[in-house]
Amino acid sequence: MDQELKGKTALVTGASRGIGAATAIALANNGVSRLILHYNAYKPGIEKVMASVQKVGAQTQIIQADLGTDAGIRACIESLAATGAGVDILVNNAGSLVKRAKLAEFSSELFDRVMTLNVKSTWFVAQAVTPHMLAAKSGVIVNVSSIAARNGGGVGATIYAAAKAAVSTITKGLAKELAPQGIRVNAVSPGTVDNDFHAQFSTRQILDSALAATPAGTLGTNEEVADTILFLCSHRARYVHGQTIEINGGMFMV
Repeated sequence: MDQELKGKTALVTGASRGIGAATAIALANNGVSRLILHYNAYKPGIEKVMASVQKVGAQTQIIQADLGTDAGIRACIESLAATGAGVDILVNNAGSLVKRAKLAEFSSELFDRVMTLNVKSTWFVAQAVTPHMLAAKSGVIVNVSSIAARNGGGVGATIYAAAKAAVSTITKGLAKELAPQGIRVNAVSPGTVDNDFHAQFSTRQILDSALAATPAGTLGTNEEVADTILFLCSHRARYVHGQTIEINGGMFMV
Protein backbone atom coordinates (compact mmCIF):
# COMPACT_ATOMS: atom_id res chain seq x y z
CA MET A 1 0.00 0.00 0.00
CA ASP A 2 3.06 2.27 0.28
CA GLN A 3 2.61 5.54 -1.64
CA GLU A 4 -0.90 4.63 -2.80
CA LEU A 5 -2.18 7.74 -1.04
CA LYS A 6 0.47 10.03 -2.49
CA GLY A 7 -0.80 13.53 -3.13
CA LYS A 8 -3.72 13.20 -0.70
CA THR A 9 -4.47 15.59 2.16
CA ALA A 10 -5.72 14.08 5.41
CA LEU A 11 -7.20 15.57 8.56
CA VAL A 12 -6.89 13.52 11.74
CA THR A 13 -8.65 14.80 14.84
CA GLY A 14 -7.31 13.87 18.27
CA ALA A 15 -3.89 13.17 16.77
CA SER A 16 -1.63 13.88 19.74
CA ARG A 17 -1.64 10.35 21.14
CA GLY A 18 -3.18 6.90 20.93
CA ILE A 19 -5.10 5.78 17.87
CA GLY A 20 -5.02 9.25 16.31
CA ALA A 21 -1.24 9.52 16.54
CA ALA A 22 -0.73 6.01 15.15
CA THR A 23 -3.14 6.74 12.30
CA ALA A 24 -1.42 9.99 11.34
CA ILE A 25 1.93 8.22 11.19
CA ALA A 26 0.50 5.30 9.20
CA LEU A 27 -1.05 7.68 6.65
CA ALA A 28 2.24 9.55 6.25
CA ASN A 29 4.14 6.28 5.85
CA ASN A 30 1.76 5.33 3.06
CA GLY A 31 2.17 8.42 0.97
CA VAL A 32 -0.24 11.07 2.29
CA SER A 33 1.45 14.30 1.27
CA ARG A 34 -0.21 16.72 3.66
CA LEU A 35 -1.47 16.04 7.17
CA ILE A 36 -3.55 18.43 9.21
CA LEU A 37 -3.24 17.30 12.81
CA HIS A 38 -5.81 18.39 15.37
CA TYR A 39 -5.21 18.25 19.10
CA ASN A 40 -6.65 19.79 22.23
CA ALA A 41 -4.22 19.93 25.15
CA TYR A 42 -1.30 17.51 24.76
CA LYS A 43 1.22 19.71 22.96
CA PRO A 44 4.31 17.48 23.50
CA GLY A 45 2.40 14.63 21.90
CA ILE A 46 1.36 16.54 18.81
CA GLU A 47 4.89 17.86 18.37
CA LYS A 48 6.23 14.31 18.49
CA VAL A 49 3.69 13.14 15.92
CA MET A 50 4.46 16.12 13.71
CA ALA A 51 8.16 15.25 13.79
CA SER A 52 7.45 11.63 12.83
CA VAL A 53 5.23 12.70 9.95
CA GLN A 54 7.70 15.26 8.66
CA LYS A 55 10.50 12.70 8.83
CA VAL A 56 8.89 10.76 5.99
CA GLY A 57 8.34 13.90 3.94
CA ALA A 58 4.74 14.86 4.61
CA GLN A 59 3.78 18.48 5.09
CA THR A 60 2.05 19.16 8.40
CA GLN A 61 -0.17 21.77 9.94
CA ILE A 62 -1.53 21.78 13.47
CA ILE A 63 -4.94 22.88 14.68
CA GLN A 64 -5.60 23.31 18.40
CA ALA A 65 -9.23 23.27 19.52
CA ASP A 66 -11.40 21.82 22.27
CA LEU A 67 -13.97 19.80 20.34
CA GLY A 68 -15.94 19.24 23.53
CA THR A 69 -17.46 22.70 23.15
CA ASP A 70 -19.45 24.41 20.41
CA ALA A 71 -16.91 27.24 20.36
CA GLY A 72 -14.08 24.75 19.96
CA ILE A 73 -15.78 23.04 17.04
CA ARG A 74 -16.27 26.40 15.34
CA ALA A 75 -12.64 27.33 16.01
CA CYS A 76 -11.44 24.04 14.52
CA ILE A 77 -13.49 24.54 11.37
CA GLU A 78 -12.33 28.14 11.02
CA SER A 79 -8.69 27.09 11.45
CA LEU A 80 -9.18 24.37 8.87
CA ALA A 81 -10.61 26.87 6.39
CA ALA A 82 -7.65 29.16 7.02
CA THR A 83 -5.25 26.43 5.86
CA GLY A 84 -6.85 26.52 2.41
CA ALA A 85 -6.62 22.73 2.30
CA GLY A 86 -9.06 20.50 0.50
CA VAL A 87 -9.35 17.41 2.69
CA ASP A 88 -9.40 14.09 0.83
CA ILE A 89 -9.32 11.87 3.92
CA LEU A 90 -10.97 12.64 7.25
CA VAL A 91 -10.35 10.52 10.32
CA ASN A 92 -12.80 11.59 13.02
CA ASN A 93 -10.87 10.21 15.97
CA ALA A 94 -11.31 12.89 18.65
CA GLY A 95 -13.38 11.56 21.53
CA SER A 96 -13.29 10.64 25.17
CA LEU A 97 -15.29 9.17 28.01
CA VAL A 98 -14.36 12.43 29.84
CA LYS A 99 -15.02 10.80 33.24
CA ARG A 100 -16.78 7.75 34.58
CA ALA A 101 -20.03 8.74 36.27
CA LYS A 102 -23.06 6.68 37.30
CA LEU A 103 -26.64 7.75 36.65
CA ALA A 104 -27.15 9.56 39.97
CA GLU A 105 -23.99 11.65 39.63
CA PHE A 106 -24.15 12.47 35.91
CA SER A 107 -24.57 16.21 35.39
CA SER A 108 -26.20 17.96 32.46
CA GLU A 109 -22.88 19.66 31.73
CA LEU A 110 -21.03 16.33 31.56
CA PHE A 111 -23.75 14.87 29.32
CA ASP A 112 -23.40 17.78 26.88
CA ARG A 113 -19.60 17.60 26.84
CA VAL A 114 -19.52 13.87 26.13
CA MET A 115 -22.06 14.21 23.33
CA THR A 116 -20.46 17.31 21.84
CA LEU A 117 -16.98 15.83 21.82
CA ASN A 118 -17.89 12.42 20.47
CA VAL A 119 -20.92 13.11 18.27
CA LYS A 120 -21.32 16.78 17.40
CA SER A 121 -17.68 17.22 16.40
CA THR A 122 -17.88 14.14 14.17
CA TRP A 123 -20.89 15.55 12.34
CA PHE A 124 -19.76 19.13 11.89
CA VAL A 125 -16.14 18.40 10.98
CA ALA A 126 -17.50 16.03 8.33
CA GLN A 127 -19.83 18.78 7.16
CA ALA A 128 -16.86 21.14 6.85
CA VAL A 129 -14.72 18.86 4.66
CA THR A 130 -17.32 17.37 2.33
CA PRO A 131 -17.71 20.32 -0.09
CA HIS A 132 -14.20 19.61 -1.42
CA MET A 133 -14.94 15.89 -1.61
CA LEU A 134 -18.21 16.52 -3.44
CA ALA A 135 -16.46 18.74 -5.96
CA ALA A 136 -13.79 16.08 -6.49
CA LYS A 137 -16.38 13.28 -6.57
CA SER A 138 -14.16 11.30 -4.22
CA GLY A 139 -13.15 11.19 -0.58
CA VAL A 140 -12.93 9.02 2.50
CA ILE A 141 -14.34 9.55 5.99
CA VAL A 142 -13.46 7.13 8.79
CA ASN A 143 -15.13 7.62 12.15
CA VAL A 144 -13.94 6.04 15.38
CA SER A 145 -16.66 4.29 17.34
CA SER A 146 -16.16 1.76 20.16
CA ILE A 147 -17.17 -1.70 21.31
CA ALA A 148 -19.10 0.24 23.95
CA ALA A 149 -21.58 1.16 21.21
CA ARG A 150 -22.55 -2.52 21.04
CA ASN A 151 -22.35 -3.58 24.68
CA GLY A 152 -23.28 -0.40 26.58
CA GLY A 153 -19.81 0.17 28.02
CA GLY A 154 -18.61 -0.40 31.55
CA VAL A 155 -20.10 1.05 34.70
CA GLY A 156 -20.08 4.84 34.47
CA ALA A 157 -19.61 4.88 30.70
CA THR A 158 -23.23 4.68 29.54
CA ILE A 159 -23.43 8.09 27.87
CA TYR A 160 -20.05 7.55 26.19
CA ALA A 161 -21.42 4.24 24.87
CA ALA A 162 -24.54 6.02 23.62
CA ALA A 163 -22.38 8.64 21.93
CA LYS A 164 -20.34 5.99 20.15
CA ALA A 165 -23.55 4.23 19.08
CA ALA A 166 -24.57 7.55 17.53
CA VAL A 167 -21.23 7.67 15.69
CA SER A 168 -21.89 4.21 14.23
CA THR A 169 -25.39 5.27 13.15
CA ILE A 170 -24.13 8.54 11.65
CA THR A 171 -21.62 6.46 9.70
CA LYS A 172 -24.40 4.47 8.04
CA GLY A 173 -26.55 7.51 7.36
CA LEU A 174 -23.73 9.53 5.81
CA ALA A 175 -22.61 6.54 3.76
CA LYS A 176 -26.08 6.30 2.20
CA GLU A 177 -26.09 10.02 1.46
CA LEU A 178 -22.57 10.35 0.13
CA ALA A 179 -21.83 7.04 -1.63
CA PRO A 180 -23.54 8.15 -4.88
CA GLN A 181 -21.14 11.13 -4.94
CA GLY A 182 -18.06 8.92 -4.69
CA ILE A 183 -17.41 9.45 -0.97
CA ARG A 184 -16.92 6.42 1.23
CA VAL A 185 -17.89 6.63 4.91
CA ASN A 186 -16.99 3.86 7.34
CA ALA A 187 -16.02 3.44 10.98
CA VAL A 188 -13.80 1.35 13.19
CA SER A 189 -14.88 0.07 16.58
CA PRO A 190 -11.95 -0.74 18.85
CA GLY A 191 -12.25 -3.06 21.81
CA THR A 192 -9.99 -2.57 24.79
CA VAL A 193 -6.81 -0.95 23.51
CA ASP A 194 -3.80 -0.74 25.80
CA ASN A 195 -3.27 3.01 25.53
CA ASP A 196 -3.63 6.32 27.35
CA PHE A 197 -7.43 6.20 27.21
CA HIS A 198 -7.56 3.15 29.45
CA ALA A 199 -4.64 4.31 31.55
CA GLN A 200 -6.85 7.28 32.41
CA PHE A 201 -10.28 5.68 32.70
CA SER A 202 -9.71 2.01 33.60
CA THR A 203 -8.16 0.26 36.56
CA ARG A 204 -5.71 -2.60 36.28
CA GLN A 205 -8.52 -4.90 37.41
CA ILE A 206 -10.75 -3.71 34.55
CA LEU A 207 -7.95 -4.27 32.02
CA ASP A 208 -7.12 -7.71 33.42
CA SER A 209 -10.78 -8.70 33.17
CA ALA A 210 -10.91 -7.51 29.56
CA LEU A 211 -7.74 -9.41 28.76
CA ALA A 212 -9.12 -12.61 30.31
CA ALA A 213 -12.29 -12.27 28.20
CA THR A 214 -10.45 -11.69 24.91
CA PRO A 215 -10.03 -14.84 22.79
CA ALA A 216 -6.90 -13.45 21.11
CA GLY A 217 -5.23 -13.34 24.52
CA THR A 218 -3.96 -9.76 24.20
CA LEU A 219 -5.30 -6.25 24.46
CA GLY A 220 -5.36 -4.21 21.28
CA THR A 221 -2.72 -1.73 20.15
CA ASN A 222 -3.03 1.69 18.57
CA GLU A 223 -1.23 0.40 15.49
CA GLU A 224 -3.69 -2.46 14.97
CA VAL A 225 -6.56 0.01 14.84
CA ALA A 226 -4.56 2.39 12.65
CA ASP A 227 -3.88 -0.40 10.16
CA THR A 228 -7.61 -1.00 9.76
CA ILE A 229 -8.24 2.72 9.30
CA LEU A 230 -5.48 2.75 6.68
CA PHE A 231 -7.19 -0.12 4.85
CA LEU A 232 -10.48 1.79 4.83
CA CYS A 233 -8.69 4.81 3.36
CA SER A 234 -7.17 2.73 0.57
CA HIS A 235 -8.36 1.58 -2.84
CA ARG A 236 -8.55 -1.94 -1.43
CA ALA A 237 -11.68 -0.87 0.46
CA ARG A 238 -13.23 0.77 -2.61
CA TYR A 239 -16.49 -1.19 -2.29
CA VAL A 240 -16.82 -0.87 1.48
CA HIS A 241 -19.50 1.62 2.50
CA GLY A 242 -21.29 2.25 5.80
CA GLN A 243 -19.49 -0.42 7.78
CA THR A 244 -18.34 -0.32 11.38
CA ILE A 245 -15.45 -2.76 11.64
CA GLU A 246 -15.02 -4.37 15.05
CA ILE A 247 -11.37 -4.62 16.17
CA ASN A 248 -11.35 -6.42 19.48
CA GLY A 249 -9.44 -9.71 19.32
CA GLY A 250 -12.72 -11.62 19.32
CA MET A 251 -13.98 -10.07 22.54
CA PHE A 252 -17.35 -9.22 21.05
CA MET A 253 -18.01 -12.94 20.49
CA VAL A 254 -17.99 -13.73 24.20
